[in-house]
Amino acid sequence: MKIIERYVFGSFLSSFLLAFVMLSFVLTIGLLVQIVEFVMDGVPMALVGDFCVVSIPETLQWSMPLALLVSSILVFSRMSADSEIAAMRACGIHLLSVMKWPILFACLCTLLGFWVNNEIVPRGHEIRRTLKSKVSVQTGLSVLEPGRVIDEFPKVKLYFGRKEGNWLYDLVVLDYSTKVDRMITADKALVTQNGSNVDFELYHMTVDPVDENHLTMARANRFVYTLENVVKRARYSRRAKDFRFFEMVRRIRAQEAEIAAISGADKVAEKSRHLARRGLSYDKVELSKRFVFAMASVCFVLIGIPLGIRSQRKESSVGMAISLAVSLGYYLLVILMLSCEKMYAIRPELLIWTPVLVCLALAFKLIRRHL
Repeated sequence: MKIIERYVFGSFLSSFLLAFVMLSFVLTIGLLVQIVEFVMDGVPMALVGDFCVVSIPETLQWSMPLALLVSSILVFSRMSADSEIAAMRACGIHLLSVMKWPILFACLCTLLGFWVNNEIVPRGHEIRRTLKSKVSVQTGLSVLEPGRVIDEFPKVKLYFGRKEGNWLYDLVVLDYSTKVDRMITADKALVTQNGSNVDFELYHMTVDPVDENHLTMARANRFVYTLENVVKRARYSRRAKDFRFFEMVRRIRAQEAEIAAISGADKVAEKSRHLARRGLSYDKVELSKRFVFAMASVCFVLIGIPLGIRSQRKESSVGMAISLAVSLGYYLLVILMLSCEKMYAIRPELLIWTPVLVCLALAFKLIRRHL
């Protein structure tokens, strides 16, 4: 690597690392808010930690391309404003040799993006959704906190003043599950989970009224009060976003074989083919979307370098504005094409590549002007 190339790539790499760290922090703010909500709701810290581990990799598909775009524009706009680009040209240094290493680095980031989007993000998506179902199960007992009204259970509200392990003290239960509303109080209660039921072993309890046939208050030294079917494990079925690359390819091939096997020209067969083609189109668009997101890395660098040279200014605010405009246009085009994901007649899995083709054509035009 020549001295000039090493100088340019070093500046580019340092700017990229700084932008990557800052963007990663900004993109994880929503995750931090969700973590705080889980902690305040009493979700076990083990599950909170699992949420953090599986959610962080998803930010790479956004932070890495954006950091490449920002660093490309800022570094080359500074070099252009300091007349370094003009000095290189005067010395006979070709612009492509200066751009070579940032583009190669962007290609490596694109390959990393392919792997992250097709292997890490789908797995993280599946684990996160599975963890949400685990949280919904564990909130049955672990979210019981003293000093606040608990309404996680259907048709029942709970309040207690103190908690020691599974023992609740000064318990008040408002039961709306019968024809008449009941209030149950107890000095203490032992809480246990029995399958989908939650049992409260009440001591020194009162209930008012007993039921719709006995509208009077009753007392007992010990009574077992059961909340039936309040803790249900959510069944999680895998979606297209949960399938990794080879799983998605096999799924698409199976759907194509299923469509080919549907015979007949009646309305039932036509409806079956229509639904199968919509599902196939959705999966193909999902797979193409992962590659388009990964291609953003190299596309942003190819556009960012000539745009940075053209800006002719040092101000970082100008570079940030250009970066925002380019990235916003790219992802808006992706979102627009995603809205057509079930319209299989117009081949949305191919249309979603439109922002990539637009960026490559624009980059080719801009780079040629500076050669």
